[in-house]
Amino acid sequence: MTTGATPWDLYGLTRAELEEQLRQWELSPVHAARLWNYLYWELVDDFGAMTELPAKVRRRLEAESRLGVLPPALSTDSSDGFTRKFLLALPDGRTIETVRMRFTGRATACISTQAGCAMGCVFCATGQMGFTRHLTAGEIVAQVVHVARALRRAGEPRLRNIVLMGMGEPLHNYDATLRAVGIVRDSAGLSLGADRITLSTVGVVPGIRRLAAENQPVSLAVSLHAATQEERAALVPAAKAWPLDELMDACAAYSRLTGRRIFYEWTLIAGKNDSAEHAHAVGRLLRGLPAQVNLIPLNPTCGYDGRPGRGEAAKAFQAVLAEEYRLPSTVRQRRGIDIAAGCGQLASAPVTR
Repeated sequence: MTTGATPWDLYGLTRAELEEQLRQWELSPVHAARLWNYLYWELVDDFGAMTELPAKVRRRLEAESRLGVLPPALSTDSSDGFTRKFLLALPDGRTIETVRMRFTGRATACISTQAGCAMGCVFCATGQMGFTRHLTAGEIVAQVVHVARALRRAGEPRLRNIVLMGMGEPLHNYDATLRAVGIVRDSAGLSLGADRITLSTVGVVPGIRRLAAENQPVSLAVSLHAATQEERAALVPAAKAWPLDELMDACAAYSRLTGRRIFYEWTLIAGKNDSAEHAHAVGRLLRGLPAQVNLIPLNPTCGYDGRPGRGEAAKAFQAVLAEEYRLPSTVRQRRGIDIAAGCGQLASAPVTR
């Protein structure tokens, strides 16, 4: 784990790896439990706050590791107060966006897994900006810790849910993303339940199959947006690499192997995919699968001129799914649209109002 002159990020290590690192330093691994508490229970942001660790342990940590706190370059609140967006600085000077959403009695964090995105979805601001690099597991965990710390300092309910739906494609950064999930799930730390973590993919078929084979304990959401290959490829360029029939085969295998339903996300774009005919196409596509459809009215971005489907269209869409195909569906609450914090709007840029 020690990498010579390069300090390693504490947020990127599991509890067992922290214990092993202390052994390598010929220090008692018992100190790992206290260090873990500082990281994930007390949410400290400075080595100086770890006063109960022996001085020799702190000196070694300060010399050969780093506490990978991501400093906020900017924090922006929505006009209704329910959403806060953080522009967080990475060690190499790049920035990412992370979102905290408040609901009655609970809070959710929307976490990024990459700086930019290579998938190129035409209506997504992150896709429009292109791909820069993968985030490390520590950088993914640090976002969760940042939101948890901000909630505590504000006296708000503790973080209960995370959605890996921020910047980037989680399954394009599979190993780092799933390592981060394991760290935040640790029962001695942030202790986020598997049913409280949702991973959203544009449809990276090899990643879906790997999730199924490894029975990874997360909820899976698949960005569908169209029910034919031609229409989907026009919105989601990744569909050219992983066509719709291959995607649906992978989804069916996932549900069969894991016993879990999949949340299928459908961005409602007026005049493109919000008609009753489109609802019927979705119903036929998902018939017989353990599925729920999440309808998301299109959020505005500078690089796409589509308009969101109207409320009446969403209700009619839901009625078809329920009455004709017995498919449950929800309409996503629109949060943080005025600060470009909604689904598909994250782009590493400050927003002025």
